[in-house]
Amino acid sequence: MRNVILTLLLIAAPLWLTAQTARDEIFADLHRSASNYYAYPDPVGVSYTAAPKGYKPFYISHYARHGSRWLISKDEYPAPVRRLRRAQRAGVLTQAGERALVILDSVERMSHGRLGELTPLGHRQHRGIAQRMYRNFPEVFAGNAPVDARSTVVIRCILSMQAECMALQALNPSLRFKNDASHHDMYYMNYEFDERLTKYRKNPEIKPVRDEFWRQTVDSRRFVAQLISDPVYIRDSVNCDALMNSIFSVCSNMQSLDTDLDLYWLFTPEECYQLWRNSNLGWYINYGTSPLSEGKIPYLEANLLRNIIETADTCITQAHPGATLRFGHEVVIYPLAALLELGDCGKAYNDPATLEENIRNYKIFPMASNIQFVFYRKKANDDILVKVMLNEHEMTLPVPSNVAPYYHWKDVEAYYRAKLDAFQIGD
Repeated sequence: MRNVILTLLLIAAPLWLTAQTARDEIFADLHRSASNYYAYPDPVGVSYTAAPKGYKPFYISHYARHGSRWLISKDEYPAPVRRLRRAQRAGVLTQAGERALVILDSVERMSHGRLGELTPLGHRQHRGIAQRMYRNFPEVFAGNAPVDARSTVVIRCILSMQAECMALQALNPSLRFKNDASHHDMYYMNYEFDERLTKYRKNPEIKPVRDEFWRQTVDSRRFVAQLISDPVYIRDSVNCDALMNSIFSVCSNMQSLDTDLDLYWLFTPEECYQLWRNSNLGWYINYGTSPLSEGKIPYLEANLLRNIIETADTCITQAHPGATLRFGHEVVIYPLAALLELGDCGKAYNDPATLEENIRNYKIFPMASNIQFVFYRKKANDDILVKVMLNEHEMTLPVPSNVAPYYHWKDVEAYYRAKLDAFQIGD
């Protein structure tokens, strides 16, 4: 038993029990402070636990977020430009402010007609994921195996699906693809707006907690003073927090673009870290297992988890089922990871100040994030094993196993079916 526990801890270590603090990781690479805008980090140097003797992969089921994209909201690029132009007209923009305005204006012009669209980097991310799936699990994609690929109806997700499928087809032209993107599947592909569950985000205790955490961790005065020279103008005409946030949003997402332009020079590493901490808390409350939202939000993905289970049950009866690929959004990846209780994702944490010790959103749902279920067997009638990977890292499941990170599918299915059946939304 002691060896099983030790194995579980070692498996989780690459993603959760890292020796570095979140501050260390962000100081080492400021791009991590971008939260959901963090560009997918290729799993360089990752090694996988060998499957039990005789077991071979034969089926993959996954859900992936679209790859890197442009910002979505129509005012995200113009807002900081507009605020700095106003200061420029008032004659109070510093040299640093003028430099920042040129960069922000350039990116805003680049974004015209591109809001929410997949970037070339987003295409490359999904091609890379597909190529690694093929290389790591060649038995799944052998011969004329079927690949059932589905996307939400959003174009960046459809193009992400296309990128993975084209990469797989280039590696094996004999694969048989079925592609779809339909409102018919949205009830499980992106069921974010179920008001029976999203109402828990309206808990009146949430805003005071987030406001107080912001007050304790972020001071925007230094940031704004480097851009605008007149303290009176700042006092009377500038919402310092809004200006800092709007520029940080553009700055964070610029890593998704093929550009040498950069704005991180405006922020100290400590400011990046503290802005990330607030984002990390917000995502945890709105999509994770936070007690402030009563831990209910992950059940938004109940339909998706049932689809994964039921589709797998159908596919594993086949001699060569191939792969089921789904393409959607981070607002699905995070609650699904929490619902599955991958690593520490399913646990509840009360203290915003220590949340980052267990939850770091840039490790859960960067651009192109994905959850892969990889199924193994010896022969057609053998016990089925499954391992689950988050962003191509092996994860622990809340199910006993004598071969972790491989789990007996009958145990995994029984656990999740019981969990879903026992859930009640309440009043």
